Amino acid sequence: MDKRKILLVDDEADFRELMGVRIKGWGYDLIEASNGKEAIDAAMSKNPDIVILDYMMPEMDGVATLKEIRKIDKDLPVIMFTAYPDMKVQQDVKDLRVSAFIPKLSVFAEAQASLKNALRLVAKKLDEKGQKNG
Repeated sequence: MDKRKILLVDDEADFRELMGVRIKGWGYDLIEASNGKEAIDAAMSKNPDIVILDYMMPEMDGVATLKEIRKIDKDLPVIMFTAYPDMKVQQDVKDLRVSAFIPKLSVFAEAQASLKNALRLVAKKLDEKGQKNG
């Protein structure tokens, strides 16, 4: 099976770089976007298998970006990073079917472990869905 393509969307270049190294190290192909518009373009043109999306971004935040991505693919798994994990964040995206919420911490170790677990769960669901359809 081909490697899964992960679209990583975050306005912080340092965070994208650090998480990108980890994601590639876990065996995924990486697509990067630094804002909502780039993410939407990548979702249309590069067909990612999973999107990792920052909640707080300038101009077009994660919620607005996710609404546009859902117009392209209503079933695309999305994992959302947020620096402020609270009920408001989860309420904002309740109807947009986010697969997992991960706190974005200044110490990346916990975020990396949470992301790895979330990616593993989402990939497993995709594999199960593929086996049912295949």
